[in-house]
Amino acid sequence: MPPDLSDERLDAATLRDLWSVLSDDERVDAFRLLASDEAREFFSGLSSADQASLLRDLTPAEAVIWLRFLPPDDTADVLQAVRPEERERFESWLDPITLREVRALMAYAEDDAGGLMNPRFVRVRPDVTMDVAIRYLRQQTQRNLATYHYIYVLDAGQRLLGVLSFRELFQTPADALVEQVMRRDVVTVHETADQESVAAVIARHDLTAVPVVDEEGRMKGVVTVDDVVDVVQEEATEDIQKLGGTEKLGAPYLDVGYLEMTRKRGVWLSVLFLGQTLTATAMGFFEGELAKAIVLAIFIPLIISSGGNSGSQAATLIVRSLALSELQLRDWTRVLLRELRSGLTLGGWLGLIGFLRVIIWQAAGFYDYGPHYVLIGLTVWASLIGVVCFGTLVGSMLPFLLRRLRLDPATSSAPFVATLVDVTGLVIYFALASAILRGTLL
Repeated sequence: MPPDLSDERLDAATLRDLWSVLSDDERVDAFRLLASDEAREFFSGLSSADQASLLRDLTPAEAVIWLRFLPPDDTADVLQAVRPEERERFESWLDPITLREVRALMAYAEDDAGGLMNPRFVRVRPDVTMDVAIRYLRQQTQRNLATYHYIYVLDAGQRLLGVLSFRELFQTPADALVEQVMRRDVVTVHETADQESVAAVIARHDLTAVPVVDEEGRMKGVVTVDDVVDVVQEEATEDIQKLGGTEKLGAPYLDVGYLEMTRKRGVWLSVLFLGQTLTATAMGFFEGELAKAIVLAIFIPLIISSGGNSGSQAATLIVRSLALSELQLRDWTRVLLRELRSGLTLGGWLGLIGFLRVIIWQAAGFYDYGPHYVLIGLTVWASLIGVVCFGTLVGSMLPFLLRRLRLDPATSSAPFVATLVDVTGLVIYFALASAILRGTLL
């Protein structure tokens, strides 16, 4: 049953819940039912793609109002979300000043601080009194500046000299000069800094906004904590998708086309499938051992899955720690030794469980492993130590290698690590089986 949009009391929260199941025409009708305040709240909370889609379906008069409602950085995101052939029409809805600001933002890479920043911020000169600064602040507020977190002190060349909080502005005597009160140790980010490093700076210094400067210290704009929340969510989503063995989707799941979704998933599945063919090749290489001791085949899934699981665990932990800057490249030796100890401990524990399983099953009569069941149990034990240890080392070191090569560590996805460890795990298993069971089963 289609949702009922006839209720004139429709609010932003209700529409947000219904949005994904509505057609384009229903979205427009429902949006028009919102009260002004509710509509502003709802429109601001939409993704850039949804904002562009809604603007496309509104009348030109309505679209002009809503596109101009957005701050320049959000407007730039909307223009980047539309098709190139539509961009000129969207740009025609902007006033000349905003259009100039938006085009300047779009000249930056989308993931740089320059692409995230809002070029509108509160600024004052250092040689004015607090009373003058307050009057100037009122004028800038009336001009609909979008960022009010701090007051930035700039010289005639637009170089950042200091910063004032609103508390300092209003608590200081009216005749005091701005330069006497401003804080000069300002945390900044460069305009070409990537979005992850910007998010890290804001989180580390517990800021609500951080100024963006160029090579000469000229202030270009402000990145707010609201922008960073979107960045953190975007980066976390991308990392999770890569860890799951797929390319970055770049859009909500239901908004990605069938062919695009198939391509993004199919590339990695093809790579992983080709990797798994090496597992079949390795098994063929040990065909003789399997023919003599078919009982070894029973434990192949147990051995290789344990190695893959341990490697995936390690890769996930290290990738996340690198993303949060908890680990640096220089820490690789500490991680190597730590994971070596962990691998030996975990492998020994899993090996003990495997050994006891063989002994108990033999004693209880659940399965007959033959007269050399103790040696088989020892083979499983030793193999699990070797495979789990190898898996943890590969899973923990591969992200460091990718970071060293300036690639995304999340590319060392769990399926990729598991595939790599599967092949090596078979070699370790049969090599140890040949050594332990030689002269008995082999």
